[in-house]
Amino acid sequence: MSRPPAARDAVLDAFERILIDGGERAATLDATARAAGVSKGGLLYHFSSREALVDAVLARFRELVDADIEQLERAPEGAVAYYVRSAVAVGHPLDRAGVAAARLAQAGSVPAVRVIRAVRQRWLGAVRRHVSDPTVALAITLIGDGLYYDSALHGDDAETGVDAPRAAEMDSLIALLERLAAEPPRAPTP
Repeated sequence: MSRPPAARDAVLDAFERILIDGGERAATLDATARAAGVSKGGLLYHFSSREALVDAVLARFRELVDADIEQLERAPEGAVAYYVRSAVAVGHPLDRAGVAAARLAQAGSVPAVRVIRAVRQRWLGAVRRHVSDPTVALAITLIGDGLYYDSALHGDDAETGVDAPRAAEMDSLIALLERLAAEPPRAPTP
């Protein structure tokens, strides 16, 4: 009799939480089993090793990015607006998976570094499909990174960082970026 997928997800969720909250060193098999409320044998039933857990966290991140890019492609407000507005969404499954991958990369995980690089290229490629100038597409993704970084640093506490852009500021920023995105590419200056 196979175990329910919920147990596998609980183990993966626990491993991800430990990576986020305690870093790569804290994310041991024993700590993960305790946090998931399963025995170590139960954990090993789903993930034969710590590397298998790492692979699963990175696979989850890639899957969530795939879903996000699909949303970007179909966004009624347009790709640029979707990308910039969604950059300030922290605490969501995609954010948590990305932070877990970043924790692994910070600890020297080559697979995590490769996944993060590939994900960044995929997002850039998705934005480029909607923006005529590749430099403007790059600027849009970097602005999204800055918005994410700022919102991730201070969360809901305005005293620990810059407040997230108000709706009018965000609308103005998106309008500016959409104007730039609509312009034909400029020839590089010598």
